[in-house]
Amino acid sequence: MNQIPMVDLKSQYLNVKDEMDAAIQGVLDSSAFVKGEAVTTFQHHFESYLGVKHVIPVGNGTDALQIALMALGLKPGDEVITPVFTFIATAEVVALLGLTPRFVDVDPYTFCMTAEGVEKAITPRTKAIVPVHLFGQNVEMESILRIAEKHHIFIVEDACQSIGSEYKFSDGMVKKTGCMGHFGCTSFFPSKNLGCYGDGGALFTDDDALAETARCIANHGMTVRYHHDRIGVNSRLDSLQAAILDVKLRHLDDYIANRRAAAAFYDEALADIPALLTPRKNAHSTHSYHQYTIQVPAEKRDALQLFLKENGVASMIYYPIPLHLQKAYDIYGYKEGAFPVAERLSRVVLSLPMHSELSDDVLAYISQKIHAFWCE
Repeated sequence: MNQIPMVDLKSQYLNVKDEMDAAIQGVLDSSAFVKGEAVTTFQHHFESYLGVKHVIPVGNGTDALQIALMALGLKPGDEVITPVFTFIATAEVVALLGLTPRFVDVDPYTFCMTAEGVEKAITPRTKAIVPVHLFGQNVEMESILRIAEKHHIFIVEDACQSIGSEYKFSDGMVKKTGCMGHFGCTSFFPSKNLGCYGDGGALFTDDDALAETARCIANHGMTVRYHHDRIGVNSRLDSLQAAILDVKLRHLDDYIANRRAAAAFYDEALADIPALLTPRKNAHSTHSYHQYTIQVPAEKRDALQLFLKENGVASMIYYPIPLHLQKAYDIYGYKEGAFPVAERLSRVVLSLPMHSELSDDVLAYISQKIHAFWCE
């Protein structure tokens, strides 16, 4: 068995090579590398896929989060509620804008923030909530939307890991991930379920005024060329990446189906190891499995990761240090013990290879090696 990576972008490319090469060649032939037709085409196709009025393509997922918060008009000192167990970008943009991250703990099984935790964290200075749909499924949004409406708080959904999943409300209404708050944001980093061949991102909304503001901010604060109406940034998706994404968008639902099949294989193959906890699936959300993250007893986790590596299987720890214990966030005064669930998760989580090209043979090999570790 060859080395098994966390993702296999080369195989994914080879499976759509003709389409992809033609799309890239089309951009090269047009030489419209910035703000070309390919960007507009992808934007409209993505709007249709998500079922939203406005998609604003930008340079990366972090920019998308930052621009969304800027468009809401938040002021330094305003508090933004974020989960403490997530990638750093979620809190990073809050700090960069002079806002105050208000961390909350997460559910021990879904890894997502809870409505109860959010409500307890609200203060008179709270202006926004950033639910992170971690590893591929949605936060329990219906309750959080009610809380936000009650307290007149903005919601910016971090859907960077969950494109392709859906949320079902109690009345039967279904919404795509990231399409329930004031803004949704995503990343097109290559390893994402919908990833480009470089960097890229987007934010999306149904609010016409917010969309106009976000577009202005992303374009140096311009609405008319060389007329700068507000402080902005320079963040845009280039035409090559847009063309690549447009090809992949046509295959996204198939990619998600393959990921779900791989997850189901893992679920069944690992079910007879009592010490392992496989990912919990929420009743209100489908799962797009950006990651397949198991929980391993803390005293065994690092040894299992080393054993897998020795047997040619990659694995990753997302995330080894919760945000409140990162050195950069010492200034907010959080101490160890403040968020016990996130602190425990950082010691027990392990993500296994997960991508759209995993074969049953490879999945069986990985599962067999995990069983072998427990039989040693």
